Amino acid sequence: MKISTTAATGQAEEEPPSPRLIESRTEEEPPGLDTTISETEEEPPSQRTETKTRFFSHIPDESWNDWRWHFRNRITTTKELASFIPLTDKEQAQLKLITIKYPLSITPYYLSLINPDDPDDPIRKQAIPSFQEIALAIMGMEDPLEERRDTVVPGLVHRYPDRVLMVLTNICPMFCRHCTRKREWRNGGWVRTLSEIEAMLDYIRRNKSIRDVIISGGDPLTLSNHRLEEVLSMLRGIAHVEIIRIGTRFPVVLPQRIDDGLCAILSKYGPIWLNTQFNHPQEITPESALACDKLLRSGVPVSNQSVLLRGINDTAETQTKLCHELLKIKVRPYYLFQCDEVQGTEHFRTPVGTGIKLIERMRGHTSGLAIPTFVVDLPKGGGKIPLQPNYVLLQAEEELVLRNYQGRIFHYRNPKVTATSRAKPNHANGSRNAGMNQIAFPELAPVIKVKR
Repeated sequence: MKISTTAATGQAEEEPPSPRLIESRTEEEPPGLDTTISETEEEPPSQRTETKTRFFSHIPDESWNDWRWHFRNRITTTKELASFIPLTDKEQAQLKLITIKYPLSITPYYLSLINPDDPDDPIRKQAIPSFQEIALAIMGMEDPLEERRDTVVPGLVHRYPDRVLMVLTNICPMFCRHCTRKREWRNGGWVRTLSEIEAMLDYIRRNKSIRDVIISGGDPLTLSNHRLEEVLSMLRGIAHVEIIRIGTRFPVVLPQRIDDGLCAILSKYGPIWLNTQFNHPQEITPESALACDKLLRSGVPVSNQSVLLRGINDTAETQTKLCHELLKIKVRPYYLFQCDEVQGTEHFRTPVGTGIKLIERMRGHTSGLAIPTFVVDLPKGGGKIPLQPNYVLLQAEEELVLRNYQGRIFHYRNPKVTATSRAKPNHANGSRNAGMNQIAFPELAPVIKVKR
């Protein structure tokens, strides 16, 4: 059973969570789907940002800083979108056709990041449907990671031995066009019932090997603070659950959600780690930086899991800029995912070699802290596989032949470990590298002379 969330709802409750989940509790959030943007006569003194003034200069700061206002006023129709972004009649006709299968939802905040005059704008490509979503729809799979196969109770995916994924809702503030769970959009908005959540918790209690719980969706931060705290408090009551992770794009697409009330709750149930998804440097704004800073000050580390997207972030320059900007706002570049084989996303997918080459062009040219792990999430539930450039040219029992980021070749002594072996000084260690000026891949680096 799932709770429909198509109607507008009231303010979230602030009472402390009960010791057990009560089935009669009503769901307070997420806000309704009213997409009417309200205007007021007077506006309080503003702290305007460039993003707000692009389309929404008439909106009072009180509303702009309220995540519920953004959620209620999401752009969900072609007509609404056309009032902000210039669209030809053909584009509007195509959008109406696309959104029959893959709906549209953009928050006012994220819309304000789009340059309306640039059809190749990287924010636009992530948010506004493309006709290629249906033109190439025969390619890919609905559920390439086979999450249904690894679902042990409704909403709980148990693939890896020590961790589980709790899918609490399919509702998101924005429908990212490259979404792995795009299949859920046609099912309408739902939130797991309290009885379903209790069944997930019971499974976790009974399986003591589970030490790590990832809360996901949709986006779990669409839930009310009260409901989220109920889940967190129950998880913290399970002794063998060591860490809790939350997967959310709210810091990117609606950073106003990261308010004092939410941060106060998260700080109570640590260690909690938050993974988000910045895909382009233009998504890093004063608002998103503030959201990440609030999380960090609440004891919640923030990591970034970017997706490699054709025409958006598939150059070394863009990836390096993104990772540098992330570190400046104290967010760790964690993963760079190969775009999954999801129906309706083929136009975003790059060759796997593109990701490997990106990492190669970053390695050695910027700090290791700024380099994410490039990962392919295998189909049929095969799990995540890290990929990187091949720096090992030859591996033998006594020696490895390696190349560095400049393309230079080095011989590295491989120590032999036996029960009777004794360490002996090796004054010749590395001597084969003396004066070496070989380049494994000349196109990657200039010739570097080594002093003799």
